[in-house]
Amino acid sequence: MAVSKLLSNSTIKLFQVNNALAVCARSLSTSQVRFSERERIEKKFVLPQRYAGTGESVWNEYAQLAADYKPINLGQGFPDFPPPKYIMQTLSEVSGGENYMIHQYTRGYGHPRLVSALAKLYTKMLGREINPNTEVITTTGAYEALFCAIMGHVDIGDEVILIEPFFDCCEPIVQYAGGKTRCIPLRMREVQGRIPTSADWVLDKKELEGLFNEKTKVIVLNSPNNPLGKVFTEEEMTHIADLCKKWNVLCISDEVYEWLVYKPKKHIRMASLPGMWDRTITIGSAGKTFSITGWKTGWAYSPENLMVNLQMVHQNSTYTGITPIQESIAIAFEKELDRFDSDDCYFKSLMRELESKRDYLAEILADVGMRPVIPDGGYFILADWTPLASKIDLSKEKDQYMDFRFTKWMTKNVGLQGIPSSVFFGEKNKAIGENFVRYCFTKRDEVLKEVSKVLQKWKSQQS
Repeated sequence: MAVSKLLSNSTIKLFQVNNALAVCARSLSTSQVRFSERERIEKKFVLPQRYAGTGESVWNEYAQLAADYKPINLGQGFPDFPPPKYIMQTLSEVSGGENYMIHQYTRGYGHPRLVSALAKLYTKMLGREINPNTEVITTTGAYEALFCAIMGHVDIGDEVILIEPFFDCCEPIVQYAGGKTRCIPLRMREVQGRIPTSADWVLDKKELEGLFNEKTKVIVLNSPNNPLGKVFTEEEMTHIADLCKKWNVLCISDEVYEWLVYKPKKHIRMASLPGMWDRTITIGSAGKTFSITGWKTGWAYSPENLMVNLQMVHQNSTYTGITPIQESIAIAFEKELDRFDSDDCYFKSLMRELESKRDYLAEILADVGMRPVIPDGGYFILADWTPLASKIDLSKEKDQYMDFRFTKWMTKNVGLQGIPSSVFFGEKNKAIGENFVRYCFTKRDEVLKEVSKVLQKWKSQQS
């Protein structure tokens, strides 16, 4: 009987062990199935090949960096002062008025009142009649206008010339369209005995000529340039225009900073040059024009045959813009057109205000040891940070490019954030941008004074 009981207990224990093993086996099998299923899903739903190589945007990365360390943020390009009072009041009146239809969809290619105002403005600027219904489109920011212009005209295998530095979205958009970028840098001339300006950055004419061929479809021109602030001269633009005409190439002219050109420089519109209206798409921005970047409204104007392609891309993506926003911007343009030749025109008063801010920030940066490049236009100033290299330890920062390391170090240790300039260059020429940082000077005077304080504090600690 004792033997029988012993066998019985052993049988029970063996059963329990087998049962536990079976449970483990089922659990392992289930985990393997789950892992296999997840792997199967992940393998199929990867980022499409046309987006391959697209990494995290520098804007998202540096916005998070700013949130984590709370520096004085001169990185992103937006004013921190209020726009004109009348434009804020206009939006309030438009959205709170009795016209309830203002809260519904408007015309897909642009709110009628706004495209009419834009056509009137650029008819005046170009000295040729522009049709608001067929030659103007409004978009969700100038960013979308650039997207529609490239996607609507670049086909698989087409070549697109980008002048470096260029706004960083241009290269991936060309890639998504199936095109190939051909990059050419502006290079700074040797400057002795004075602070360099953006005019000291020039194109090599022969190098530019060598990029044009039968495959060239588009050249993207940004004047005034972001981030450099270069305002291309009439001679430089005429050279580009002549090449476009010779090789039958479209010019996408990004002119979002058209009103921010500092004397004695003058803004030349590519579409105004002889023979270039027929092969130019011009892009503008309400955000830059009225200091309302959060309203995200841009536009493009061009001949009707070129505009059709933008309309096709636009109607199958965003379709239409925000009606009360567009109505308010239209009213703002009407107001400024009525006083266009007056010094009170916002386009002129903003330029005067920003010029003094530009000069103040340049002085601050130079005093601490950087070498600023004085911009002739736009929101930004580039500064060569490398004279400070011997005074700082960047070993804890592991980014590939030195300007990333410097801007992150300065954000964390000094409390000032800029944007690394290498992002505005293609892979081949990033070394040119690696020596510079982009700072935005469209900030309140008290903010710029605070920049001076933190930089002076850091400078005194190096003594």
